[in-house]
Parts: sequence; structure tokens; C-alpha cells
Amino acid sequence: RLGAVLKVVYLVFTEGHRTVGSLSDTAIESARALSGLLPGEPEVTGLLALLLLTDAWRPARLDASGNQVLLADQDRSRYDRSLIAEGEALLEKALYANRPGPYQIQAAIAACHASAVVAADTDWREIAALYGELLRHEPSPVHAANRAVAVAMVDGPAAGLAILDSVVAHPRMARWPQLHIARAALLTQLSRSADASAAYRLALSLGPSEVERAFIESRLIGRD
Repeated sequence: RLGAVLKVVYLVFTEGHRTVGSLSDTAIESARALSGLLPGEPEVTGLLALLLLTDAWRPARLDASGNQVLLADQDRSRYDRSLIAEGEALLEKALYANRPGPYQIQAAIAACHASAVVAADTDWREIAALYGELLRHEPSPVHAANRAVAVAMVDGPAAGLAILDSVVAHPRMARWPQLHIARAALLTQLSRSADASAAYRLALSLGPSEVERAFIESRLIGRD
């Protein structure tokens, strides 16, 4: 039952993070309450760490016009350093229990991103390795897709695209706009402009959030 509760809290946070809404705050409050009730459960602590570390990026995720800012382009001076410090301390506490689980691993990934002062300092090799470990604990096409992005940063866009192209065969993933946005970005890096435009248009047809829709449309401007 605890696993199901944690999953619901995480899904609520994810939806709030995707739409930049108040659901993120509600999920964090719920995670804090669970952590207070179950301080000895490392996955509960890991989930709270994950939410705090991810939410720390919120101030930098949109520009002044409300448009999405890619992780590589975010002004990291706007990150909430108090949330990062709290999240890192909670992650350390969770890992000390030596009972690793999916939320702890995802928190470690988020910590890799949050600890990089500039995007170029991001330890993508470590992130790719952590996603590999995450897949052993929790096989999921979503985790595989996220690992593909890290692999692309380490081994080049073709290596990442090969993983994404295998993941897109999964029925559920084929309907996930973010997957096609990621494919489009890698296709662009490979100078496959027509294929990238097709991937962006497919993502647009799948009902992305308003923020994502604006981002896709900005990438399509001038392509035709």
C-alpha cells in the first residue's frame, strides 16, 4: 500500500511540474506528511528529496513571457538553493539506510542536475549510470527514454536516438508528447530537419500542455 501512495504523490507532483501549477505544492506537502509519519522509510525520504530537488528549478523553468526554458539554458542562479540543500540532506539520510529504491535513485539524478553550477558541469555519465540502475529497480519505457537523453549527452545524439526509436514502439510511449519532443531535439542535432519537424508536429497532435505547445510552436517557426 505504501508504494501505491508514493506513486500517487509522485504523479500529482509530476502533473503540477509539467503544467507549472499548484499541484506541485500539494504533492510536496503530502510527501512531508508521509516523511513525518514514516521517518525510517528510505523511499519516503527519497521521494521527498526528489520533489524538493526538482521543485528547486521551478523559478528558472519559464522566462518572463511564460515560455519554457530548456534545462541547458536555465539561469541556475534562480534555483532555490535552500530546497536543494534540504533535498540533498534528505537524500544522504535515505541512502545511509542502505536500502536503495527508485525514488532514491531519481533523487540522486535530480541532485546531479541541481548541483551543477552551469549546465556544462552536469555529470551526464553519472546520470546515465543512475538511469541504468533505476531501470534495474523499475523497468519502465519512461526511464529508458530519460536515459536516452543522458546517453546522447555522453555518446552523441545518434546513440540517444537509437534508444528513443526503440522506446517509441511501446504503445503508451507513442502517445507521450515529451518523447517526440526529445526525438525532435536529437534529430535536429543530427541535421535531420524534416524528420525533426515531423516529430514536433506529432508531439503537437498529442495534446501537450500549453507551455509545451508554445515551446513546440517556437521550434517549428521558420522550418517550413
